[in-house]
Amino acid sequence: MAKRKLKIHFRIPKYDAPRNQWRRLIYDAACTAMQAQHVVYQPNDFLAVSLVLYLDGSALGIHDVDNRLKDVLDALQGRIGGPKIVRQCEPLIANDRQIYRVTVSKMLPPRQSRALGHVTISRCTEQSSAR
Repeated sequence: MAKRKLKIHFRIPKYDAPRNQWRRLIYDAACTAMQAQHVVYQPNDFLAVSLVLYLDGSALGIHDVDNRLKDVLDALQGRIGGPKIVRQCEPLIANDRQIYRVTVSKMLPPRQSRALGHVTISRCTEQSSAR
């Protein structure tokens, strides 16, 4: 039996406040990519996330990668805003504890990027000690 496809790649807009609107854009982009690739994440999937943020000017020095990563992971869990107990959207990933590897980069946007960052979600193969 073939393994389920778990890899998606999608573009995200450059960060812009308010952060909950940015989370909604990330959620929508992830949802579109998952539907196009017929990917569904199960609660027992072990995942890896790669995030590339393109920030220009002073934003490059201001934004902490851990805060922007939290926004992305919260968006994937359907946490767009409001009380933490209430999810505004159906989660695309049940819980971020399924994520065993993360890479985050921030950099000036290349000219061809139109300031759109990247997110890649894939199967994590390094979880053997976590079981």
